[in-house]
Amino acid sequence: MVNITDIGHQLAEILDSYHVDYIEAHLEESWSNHITYRGREPESIGKTTSAGGNVRAMVNGGWGFTSFNSLENLSHRVELAVKQAQLASKGSGEKSNLAPVAPITNTVLRGKNNNPTTLPLAPKKQLLDEYNTIIWGIPKIQTSVIGYGDGHKRTIFLNSQGSYIEQDRSDITLRVAAVATEGNEVQQAGFSVGSTGDFRAITGLHQKVAEMAKLAVTLLSAPRVKGGKYTVVLDPVLAGVFTHEAFGHLSEADFVYENKQLQEIMTLGRSFGSQELNIIDSGLIPNLRGSYKYDDEGVPAAKNYLIREGKLVGRLHSRETAARMGEKPTGNARAINYRHPPIVRMTNTYIEPQDTSFEDLIGDIKYGIYAKNWYGGTTSMEMFTFSSGEAYMIRQGKIAEPIRPITLTGNVFTTLKNIEAIGNDLEMNQGGGCGKGGQSPLPVSNGSPHIRIRHCLVGGE
Repeated sequence: MVNITDIGHQLAEILDSYHVDYIEAHLEESWSNHITYRGREPESIGKTTSAGGNVRAMVNGGWGFTSFNSLENLSHRVELAVKQAQLASKGSGEKSNLAPVAPITNTVLRGKNNNPTTLPLAPKKQLLDEYNTIIWGIPKIQTSVIGYGDGHKRTIFLNSQGSYIEQDRSDITLRVAAVATEGNEVQQAGFSVGSTGDFRAITGLHQKVAEMAKLAVTLLSAPRVKGGKYTVVLDPVLAGVFTHEAFGHLSEADFVYENKQLQEIMTLGRSFGSQELNIIDSGLIPNLRGSYKYDDEGVPAAKNYLIREGKLVGRLHSRETAARMGEKPTGNARAINYRHPPIVRMTNTYIEPQDTSFEDLIGDIKYGIYAKNWYGGTTSMEMFTFSSGEAYMIRQGKIAEPIRPITLTGNVFTTLKNIEAIGNDLEMNQGGGCGKGGQSPLPVSNGSPHIRIRHCLVGGE
């Protein structure tokens, strides 16, 4: 691999020679491994290395962007981005529109001890073989899917305003799923985990894998619930996904300033829930996959309240969206890799815990549903549909029999107002990745304590 530090200093000198409104550049070198299984045997095993970069320029409000996987002839790359920006220029009278940020010079490197790509593939495969063997030891399993991935990358960000930032990050994800069949019935179960490079996060999961496979079989004979409105308790995983997907994306300012309907809905100060409801996006929480020191525009990560005491108080910004909306940058401009420009993205999004225990949360529910984990879902503006990974009836304040996974449907703002109790048991789920604008899967995490929602529409028989 090349030494991107030396190239970064060369590129800084090139940027200094241009006198346009704004130029920034990214350099990146990365290493990754993957192992996937479909059924009883491995499907794909591989290692990848890459190096490249991009240049983004602004001239009179118009952007130019070029990415490259050769770190030679950088002057040409910069010139190309500037010419593209000039073509996209919005007229000589329009000023550039970026919220001001103080230039930063810093190096934030975690070191080789946090790089999972240096671990050999053989012991990784051996561990996954053990998990797959457990799945196939359960009767009625039709197939299994296991996906493991790890990565490590080092990046340099620099711009024409004097910033020069070196960072690195590591990432691990594991997704395990099993499909069971009996006659015409087909059911599935699964889980995912992740970490910021600690391989131990995916070891020792043998019992969890067995329980997951057994759940898929149990669901074959579980009854379906009758469709209608119920009091529903969501576990931290499903509540976290709801928070990220149904509300978090609506808080990304590029969605807001481009949509007049959403601007009317997402008005700062508007009440969206009880005084107990606080929703936060924070890139500062140690050891979470969505955390970092600086975003991909060189803006420091921050703890951003989106809803505080039930009221909308903030949204997530890049420098451009912050300037457009007259607000402050929040450190949420992110790109999945050097092939893409940064766009507004979440980091670690969660509902802040309160003081209600799980026992008290369900204790006065005579007839309701407890929904756990998640399988999939869709959102359209403020409307959402999510499928749980598993579900149970609640009867007389106790968790009762398992039922088929349920589908939850509704309006996110009505649902937020219907949250009537928030637990004290915050958990963060690190097993997922976020997709937006063709950039997927971006490392994020989401979470929540258990929450109780009244009048929740559940699909069923």
